[in-house]
Amino acid sequence: MTQQVRDIMTSAPVTVEPQSSVTAVARLMRDQNIGDVLVMDGGQLRGLVTDRDLVVRAIAEGGDPEQTTVSGVCSSDLVTVGPEEDLDRAVELMREHSVRRIPVVDGGRAVGVVALGDLAMEKDPESALGDISVAKSNQ
Repeated sequence: MTQQVRDIMTSAPVTVEPQSSVTAVARLMRDQNIGDVLVMDGGQLRGLVTDRDLVVRAIAEGGDPEQTTVSGVCSSDLVTVGPEEDLDRAVELMREHSVRRIPVVDGGRAVGVVALGDLAMEKDPESALGDISVAKSNQ
């Protein structure tokens, strides 16, 4: 039986507004033990920001993390997938666009995120990535 994105996605994704500071988003990620948040503006998905984005696009550039907003550091050219789509389609999109996370959108509303780690745990739980993905956080 073919699995759908909804079967493995992280539901109820954490969201922030574009004007949220890099510092606030970093703290949110720490407190929620997550590596990405969706950037929403007026109910519309505008971007995805990862912990790596915060480091590479904000901190490493010398910006003030209190003054720099996530709108300037998030990925805004997003690839999305629907919850009813096959997992294989999510894998294809990740490969094709060289991304590790894809927002899941249903009827224009962000309903989840599917990550490379989710796919690894589902498709190959014995792989190194699968092992790492299920391991308890070292925080």
